[in-house]
Amino acid sequence: MRATILPTRLKEALTEKLAESLAAPFPEATPRLVHGAVRFPNKATAIVGIRRGGKTTFLHQLRRERLAEGTPRELLPYLNFEDERLAGLGTSQLGFLLEEYGRRHPYARERGIVTWSLDEIQAVPGWERFVRRLLDSGRVEVTVTGSSAALLSREIATALRGRAWEVPLFPFNFVETLLHQDRTIPTDPSLLTGAERARTERAFLDWLNVGGFPEAQGLDETSRAQLLRDYVDVAILRDVVERHGVSNIAGLRWLVRHLLRSAAGLFSVEKFYAALKSQGVAISKDTIHQLLSYLEDCFLVRMVWMESDSERQRMVNPRKAYPVDSGLISVFDQSGRVNIGHALETAVLIELERRRCAVTYIRTPGGREVDFLARGADGKAELIQVCADASDPETGTRELEALTEAGAIWPQARQRLLTLTRDGIPPDIPESVIALPAYEWLIEKRTEG
Repeated sequence: MRATILPTRLKEALTEKLAESLAAPFPEATPRLVHGAVRFPNKATAIVGIRRGGKTTFLHQLRRERLAEGTPRELLPYLNFEDERLAGLGTSQLGFLLEEYGRRHPYARERGIVTWSLDEIQAVPGWERFVRRLLDSGRVEVTVTGSSAALLSREIATALRGRAWEVPLFPFNFVETLLHQDRTIPTDPSLLTGAERARTERAFLDWLNVGGFPEAQGLDETSRAQLLRDYVDVAILRDVVERHGVSNIAGLRWLVRHLLRSAAGLFSVEKFYAALKSQGVAISKDTIHQLLSYLEDCFLVRMVWMESDSERQRMVNPRKAYPVDSGLISVFDQSGRVNIGHALETAVLIELERRRCAVTYIRTPGGREVDFLARGADGKAELIQVCADASDPETGTRELEALTEAGAIWPQARQRLLTLTRDGIPPDIPESVIALPAYEWLIEKRTEG
């Protein structure tokens, strides 16, 4: 099927962008450490995540990797469709792109697999038909990203009707931040010298405060706070208000402020509804539920449900709310200071999601709470308790007893206590519990798929 007739301006823009993509050097960036498979046979790779989290730079990283593996440069076309010159482009007109590529490289498929990288593809209405056409043509790989403004990133997989493999991408974790700063990554963090440990712990504290958004690295505190506020404003405006036609903007902003300034806290729709009602803000409970789902879908917040075999029990108990990045906490906390305990817990949750774990929290029959029950794709489970400083006997006993009680219910789950520093580990640890600083856990796991 031939492409429909293109206006000259679109034809020239597509031709120019295709030529540039096959000749221009790849942008250099800090390598991302993504867990699990990035590609799946006969499926498009859909890179999903928070706006400004690094999806485009990761797309170029995948192209560099293919080039290093020996893929010829002309087999790595890339197009970013969020270009004003391509305004008005329709999916039927994308056929010209394939024809132009075929004219330039008529024997491409004889040389190997053509890897198409399509950035912000949602800007073209009906784009999913074009991607499916590419996949059906054979000897082709496709990687797509999408901005939540017009298409929620998770809906890429839905639009492709099972033909997409989702790869979540979050802001830099601790190890990626060290790489970004050209710091040495310890081979075995348990063997650090005193001076090395002090430097690592200082860097870890800085990362918890600054967060992992690439553009926020190296900024002064004032500039960073403004940048992160802008990120949140754009997510609210473009990813929620514009896309979903939200009219209760006051209620939405109340909700966002509440969630971001109450990291790791329990969130009850009933209590939030009552609080807004007392402030004279009119909003329904159904609307609050909808807004929560929108904020999760655009990756601004992450919600963790209580572990239960009963769906009703899950629904009536409050969820725990976390920002997508610990750097957002100090920006929205009314005190203006980062809560290290909440930042640490947030960082652990996001790392578990990076590893594609299913995560819930535990409320034991004795009323104790364990922060996370994480189930990996391999079926293995871990009970994880996060405590910045558990060295105080009373605190240590409370955290460990919660793990022990939960461990009796989930005997196959590994029990783990993560602290801020080595000094925060309790002196007496049961044999069933692995206790270590969270930064050691992050560094040790950096190469696992």
